[in-house]
Amino acid sequence: MLLHETIKEEIKNAMRAKDAARLEVLRGIATAFVNEVVAKRRPPQEILDDDSSIAVLKRLLKQRKDSAEQFAAGGRPELAEKELKEEKIIQTFLPQMMSREEIRKIAETKKTELGIADKSKMGQFIGAVMKACAGKADGADVKAVAEELLG
Repeated sequence: MLLHETIKEEIKNAMRAKDAARLEVLRGIATAFVNEVVAKRRPPQEILDDDSSIAVLKRLLKQRKDSAEQFAAGGRPELAEKELKEEKIIQTFLPQMMSREEIRKIAETKKTELGIADKSKMGQFIGAVMKACAGKADGADVKAVAEELLG
């Protein structure tokens, strides 16, 4: 079952369970999926493939993190907490991210493959590691590992 279809099923489950918070987040995800389909100039009832769905979920996750930081900085902890709860719900649909140790192993391999010895090719190095991780690594973690290895 595709991720888009899974979200549709989860909406039904949340309605049955009368879980208003989860339902709100799931409806937001479904709306973002439809918006993505329409942006690609396809009919709104079409189902997104998993790669596109994951890209949309990552974008929504980043929005929640940014919002939570802004609310916390603005002295609105109750709104920041709401954003963090939504973030946790969204994360349940994303594949498990790699740990820094796993990223480091891939990065060390790529470093020797590409023959990179200094920070001058940091962008190329990070790009190669991100591609090797196939979307299962957080960009901030990859950057931190790259800086440790080349720093």
